[in-house]
Amino acid sequence: MFAHNFKYTLKTLIRSKELIFWTFAFPLILATFFYMAFSNISKSEKLDIIDIAIINNNEFKENEIYKTAFDKLSDKENKDRLFKITYTNEDKAKQLLEDDKIIGFLKLEDGNPRITINKNGIDQTVFKYATEEISQTSDMVKNLSEEEIKKELISGNINIDYNSIYQNVDEMIENSKTNLKDVSNKNLDYVMIEFYTLIAMTCLYGGILSMVTINQSLANMSSKGKRVSISPTNKKTIILSSVLASYLVQIAGLSLLFLYTIFVLKVNYGSNIPLIILLSLVGSLAGLSLGIFIAVVLKSNEKAKTGILIATTMLGCFFAGMFGITMKYITDKNIPFVNKINPVNMITDGFYSLYYYDTLNRYWINVISLLIFSFILILISFAGLRRQKYDSI
Repeated sequence: MFAHNFKYTLKTLIRSKELIFWTFAFPLILATFFYMAFSNISKSEKLDIIDIAIINNNEFKENEIYKTAFDKLSDKENKDRLFKITYTNEDKAKQLLEDDKIIGFLKLEDGNPRITINKNGIDQTVFKYATEEISQTSDMVKNLSEEEIKKELISGNINIDYNSIYQNVDEMIENSKTNLKDVSNKNLDYVMIEFYTLIAMTCLYGGILSMVTINQSLANMSSKGKRVSISPTNKKTIILSSVLASYLVQIAGLSLLFLYTIFVLKVNYGSNIPLIILLSLVGSLAGLSLGIFIAVVLKSNEKAKTGILIATTMLGCFFAGMFGITMKYITDKNIPFVNKINPVNMITDGFYSLYYYDTLNRYWINVISLLIFSFILILISFAGLRRQKYDSI
């Protein structure tokens, strides 16, 4: 009976044009729109070389750290070059800034950098941030040098070898840089957030399939449900075979989305494909359980249930950042509880963790959270199914 009902449910789902649209066609259409809308954003927002000026006074000439750093940041041979620098006096720098030929200028005074700009923007922020980084490195060198000299004096060594101290300090700085590693994936850009939420949306849209199969097993929703209710067949077998068939169709739709985005749209999901697939499978289970839950708990017609499921999914996508990337961070900061129970956010957050962190702790937290979410909804749903009784059919 299990195999027979599984086969019957599978045919019913595949032959439904509406279900095929939401499961297979709609995610592909949305993925295409995302690609057309966002494919060139990263390239268009790439930073150009920033024109700045530096007051070439004696203090700057004598500061090797600032000179070396800005020389490297403006070196034409450097592929990560940030600045095009004009070394001049203060009056000329002010004139260049007034004529909008530079975005700002730097002047060293008493060992402290002073930046002058005439407006705020991304280029000005980059200039300020780079200067702050150089200033912090300069302070580090100064403090380490003083500590090394202090050690020499305490040990009673009057003839201090400054070259040796400089080498020690330089080695410590290089070691500190080596210990700082970039754990994020270089291929990651914020446009990927849209594709992550699209995958999460597809996982939850699979709930439409499970909702339809459960409705067909309910006596107050379909003729098949009436026959199931009065038949001697084990109802658990009917429900489990139907749900398994809907899960299989859901996985097929998700697989098609992955194949389309990877081989047609050339979306780069990184090197953690097995973990992405695992998270997607667990996310699909969450969508499946949500569909079962809505089908059992809500006492309304099938169209109303479908509308509620779609609305719930899209609301979850909204809080997870599909319609505005900053919305996810606003929600996480101000109402974190919402995204803690939002399955769409659990899926997208699991994807982020694969790129932003060098451990899988957060990834597994999201996987476990999705499993708990699914288990709770399925438990409530089956308890509701057991309590359902009908005075007449």
